[in-house]
Amino acid sequence: MRSRLRVGHGTYGRRTPVGMRIARCYCPTAHQTFSLLPDCLASHFPGALDPIEHVVATVEAARSVEAAADVLRPDITLPSAVRWVRRRLRPIRLALLTVVTLLPDRFTGDARLAVVRAALATPCALVALPTPLGFHPRPSRRAARVAEPPHGMGADRAGPDG
Repeated sequence: MRSRLRVGHGTYGRRTPVGMRIARCYCPTAHQTFSLLPDCLASHFPGALDPIEHVVATVEAARSVEAAADVLRPDITLPSAVRWVRRRLRPIRLALLTVVTLLPDRFTGDARLAVVRAALATPCALVALPTPLGFHPRPSRRAARVAEPPHGMGADRAGPDG
């Protein structure tokens, strides 16, 4: 008998794009649920990958992260805008570096977005990159927990009173 690798666990709606429903599944081996995101959506970020790619391209073209943040988010304070930009920039740079390192024959060793776009001959490199990259995975709370040994099976042991 073949065991099921995943079990349907319903769907949930994303705020952006409006009306998008994401399938949720349960892995009986790992005892965890996971989402089946379409390639165009960003994991752990609202919306699609294109706006995140725009942030990275803007930073690469700007003289500094602060200058890019000031252009991208004029509606909030500069320190908040810089945090917003860096939160998007850090995982994408790490993903680009990973892909360029793992596929040295396809890329020239340069992990800048513009170079990766040129190597892939596409204006949307994040959608065209090999998957899954798992941008900015959240740390597992289970790993931090120390598991206590299970209690013994059978009847309770008699105490000193009998």
